[in-house]
Amino acid sequence: MESPGSAEGHRQPMSKADYVYEVLRDEIRNARVPGGTQLKAAHLAERLGVSITPVREALRRLEKDRLVSYQSHRGATVIDLTDEALIEFYQVRAVIEGLGARLAATRITPQQLAQLRALHERMVTDAANGRLTGLGEQSRRLHLTIADIGGPAFLGRHAHAIRDSYPVPATASLWLDPQQANTHLAEHQRLLDALEAHDPDTAERVMIDHVRASGTYRAQGSG
Repeated sequence: MESPGSAEGHRQPMSKADYVYEVLRDEIRNARVPGGTQLKAAHLAERLGVSITPVREALRRLEKDRLVSYQSHRGATVIDLTDEALIEFYQVRAVIEGLGARLAATRITPQQLAQLRALHERMVTDAANGRLTGLGEQSRRLHLTIADIGGPAFLGRHAHAIRDSYPVPATASLWLDPQQANTHLAEHQRLLDALEAHDPDTAERVMIDHVRASGTYRAQGSG
């Protein structure tokens, strides 16, 4: 059964296939359509107000992005992580984002640091007031901003691509657990302090440990 979604807020670009692709990619990446969901072309076409042809084209593009897979007699299904893939995903993230933090510590500007600290303070305030649902997306933005600062020519793009490959379902987010949220906010504080001190060794170590801890939490939750 197809997970409910909405095309509202999306402007139709050059082609209908592009439009369908952008809508579905956004829904999958933000886990509004969770892993394991079967995507029926006819239902998608009706929901998005297009014919089946651009839907099929969009699904093939999503397959190339490794966001959906095709199975006999089932059609397109949103990819869900196996235990092995989950471990690999967080290991790769730890290496890439750790390197991004190391590089960012050597080149971050006062303005960039101020923007990161402002984002962190909003997260602290939200957590203190029980507003947990938006913390995951804010954390993603903080991590990827650091990667972009550290590797604007190359590494940042890879960090975005890795994150986009396997979105974390909203129900699996550690940020919904108040204790985990406070622990990870403390790690964000240590990370920002290392960036301000221009300490690449500490920044990289904190980021690697932080991402690995997220992977451990997620693996325990999927078991």
